[in-house]
Amino acid sequence: MSNIALPLIGVTLDSEQPGGYSKYPWYALRANYAEALAQHGAIPVGLPHDPARAEAVLDRIQGLVVTGGAFDIDPSHYGEQDVHATVTLKADRTAAEFALVRGALARNLPVLGICGGEQLLAVALGGKLIQHILDAIEHPLEHEQTNPRHQPGHEVSVVPGTLLHQIVGAGRMAVNSAHHQAVRDPGPFARVNAIAPDGVIEGIEDIRYRFCLGLQWHPEFQIDQGDRKIFQAFIAAAR
Repeated sequence: MSNIALPLIGVTLDSEQPGGYSKYPWYALRANYAEALAQHGAIPVGLPHDPARAEAVLDRIQGLVVTGGAFDIDPSHYGEQDVHATVTLKADRTAAEFALVRGALARNLPVLGICGGEQLLAVALGGKLIQHILDAIEHPLEHEQTNPRHQPGHEVSVVPGTLLHQIVGAGRMAVNSAHHQAVRDPGPFARVNAIAPDGVIEGIEDIRYRFCLGLQWHPEFQIDQGDRKIFQAFIAAAR
């Protein structure tokens, strides 16, 4: 494949405080995010947390992946003042990701939100979140699965007629699960495309855009055949 055909995909990075890898603050990205993008025909590039340069970044990339992480979005972003005791914040990261997502949507660049990235995408589209599934859903599944993340935690039903259904060509997918929050309302124009057996929203999309897809699971582990198709469709949209 010619390098000219390989789209440049911006991938948001996580941030960590001193300790472990470095005695200074550091960025982090699980290797399989980058590997999945490269495997399916893209050049991934990590994006630091700099909202002021979001537009300059968006001038140079052909698509955006908003990754997950062990943190939450400030509920004030979706109109809630009460904060659940389990909520943890990374304000700088959230500010940068909002700038990138809103700018990407304004340019109609393909956007793929994964896990916490799906939740941020939903809020950017005017939606709301469940702050803690265990306190909001009756008889919930184990959405923070105890088995390894490279194994499935549960299945989801894929909603017929959605972009996701068109991409994966199946009514069900096996997915991993690593979240204590979820989308409550996808926003006025977005729609739900995947649902867990307990009713928790597992995917959203907004067909006003060329490619605007959010997934609560981590398709970069490529557990289900549909995960590979998702990356292929995203990268095709970025070309």
